[in-house]
Amino acid sequence: MSTGMDAFWMPFTANRDFKQAPRMLSKAKDMHYWTPEGRQILDGTAGLWCVNAGHARPRIVEAIARQAGEMDFAPPFQMGHPLAFELAERLIQLTPPGLNRVFFTNSGSESVDTALKIALAYHRVRGEAQRTRLIGRERGYHGVNFGGTALGGMGPNRKLFGSQLSGVDHLRHTHDPARNAFTKGQPAHGAELADDLERLVALHDASTIAAVIVEPMAGSTGVLLPPQGYLQRLRDICDKHGILLIFDEVITGFGRVGAPFAAQRFGVTPDIITAAKGVTNGCIPMGVVFVKQDIHDAFMQGPTAAIELPHGYTYSAHPMACAAALATLDTYAEESLLTRGADMEATFANAFHGLKGLPHVVDIRNIGMVAGIEFAPRPGAAPGRRAFEVFLGCWEEGVLVRAAGDNIAISPPLIINEAQIDQIASTLTKVIKRID
Repeated sequence: MSTGMDAFWMPFTANRDFKQAPRMLSKAKDMHYWTPEGRQILDGTAGLWCVNAGHARPRIVEAIARQAGEMDFAPPFQMGHPLAFELAERLIQLTPPGLNRVFFTNSGSESVDTALKIALAYHRVRGEAQRTRLIGRERGYHGVNFGGTALGGMGPNRKLFGSQLSGVDHLRHTHDPARNAFTKGQPAHGAELADDLERLVALHDASTIAAVIVEPMAGSTGVLLPPQGYLQRLRDICDKHGILLIFDEVITGFGRVGAPFAAQRFGVTPDIITAAKGVTNGCIPMGVVFVKQDIHDAFMQGPTAAIELPHGYTYSAHPMACAAALATLDTYAEESLLTRGADMEATFANAFHGLKGLPHVVDIRNIGMVAGIEFAPRPGAAPGRRAFEVFLGCWEEGVLVRAAGDNIAISPPLIINEAQIDQIASTLTKVIKRID
């Protein structure tokens, strides 16, 4: 007999375990959720790395409601609507110079697969159709579509699904706690790890490689920062061999690391940026791919009536998503939220690095408004069990954090205040002390 919870097959969730003791949310405002029973939960995760301006912000809510009544949907193929063009122009005011062409999707996963297809097609229209190989990185996360799954480097996300895509290889990851444990900001050691791309060039030949995709800061694997000089070296190697460099900024985009995009924070400009999440403050699904103009222009050849890129989605540039995004950008601008992570970084770092010395804590990492706390695996237990118990303990204490393998990730809305930062840190301290 149905319990009322049977039909929903939940994503990235231990379904049987969850349905024995559900963790339900029914309301949200600013920095908090509420359970159906009325218990208040401080949001230490910005929903799922996406609610950067806090929940139920009036300007965004009103824009969505207004757009729903004015025009709920418009077809994006061979048709347009004004908000899509307005939003694209607004967005390129935030990107690094040159990344001034915008393709709309509906999620980070779609943005990644779109970027990979653009990279492959770009080389083909330039007469280098042999460039079909794509390079990801160990411990990377690029969503869950076939391209992103194949290029991702987190084993549990890949092992059930076979070969996914052919012609894929992976760089070494950059996590080096032996040299970099408890670093505030970018670690000093590891720039040379970018040279692993030269190994793959020697193995496969540069003429076969279309693109390299990395997260400038790897989020879902537990907040891994790029070593100083690493991203620039990766950029230089890609330039040397004619390889496109893609930054997956689905998590880091829109203020998470203290700048509009991590590309600006780290001073390295890729050829393509994928984004999503924070573009609409999580209110309406939307993704974005930013492309350099010369890549876009390579497609603008042949008959003007021809479709230059046979790719897109029914909901690309959805009117309600565009309305939500424009209101989100207004909110970010009015409250200087895209740079607030830099202003609060020292406070954030001090609060969470203060957990050093607690039981089982083997590393703490931070930048902008994000921190990762790594735990030693519990001998004989399933991987990540200790971190998951910390997540559960914090939930019981009224704070939402995120378990990611053996790590806890903290990524609150950018409107968080010092007292709320202290609440997250003190709750983590209390819970960690009682976890064996």
